[in-house]
Amino acid sequence: MRPIQVCLYLWYAWFAIWLAWAFQSKKTQQRESIASRFSYTGIIWVAAFIMVEAKRWPGWWNSRLLPDSPWIGWVGVGIAACGFAICFWARATLGSNWSGTVTIKVGHQLIRTGPYRLVRHPIYTGLVVAMAGTVLAHNQVRAYIALVLFWAGFTVKRLKEEQFMRQTFGEQYIEYARTTGAIFPNPFRHK
Repeated sequence: MRPIQVCLYLWYAWFAIWLAWAFQSKKTQQRESIASRFSYTGIIWVAAFIMVEAKRWPGWWNSRLLPDSPWIGWVGVGIAACGFAICFWARATLGSNWSGTVTIKVGHQLIRTGPYRLVRHPIYTGLVVAMAGTVLAHNQVRAYIALVLFWAGFTVKRLKEEQFMRQTFGEQYIEYARTTGAIFPNPFRHK
């Protein structure tokens, strides 16, 4: 089996587990608009389309950026697996406060334990890391372009989510943001 196939199976497993977990959330108190949601999901879907469908496009889209070496692909599988592990850890820590969209739940809590001690959006961290590993296993120009778009989509979502969190938690969230990184730990933040 090739590394990219293993990454694909990891994404399938993540999706199945995530879907099952989706039914264990609190009721929604406030939800973003459909237009707001489309502003980032559209970017993420374009990234997925490029990753999967651009193989049919001719030319440089399918060129390799790194040498064609099996160990590079297997390093990518390891990175993707680590990314999914971060996702599962963060989702388990977040518990019933989780939502696939930008929402405020009834009785929403500001979680600051587990991976949330280090970053405000560790699920996005995990997804970006998993995508980066998949891109490395794929090692084609189109995959690297998809990664940039994937990152951009989650950046838009993160900013919208942080606006909701500031409205809900006020100064508590502002202090939390001051002491943590957004997607990756920031060693320059002060506790």
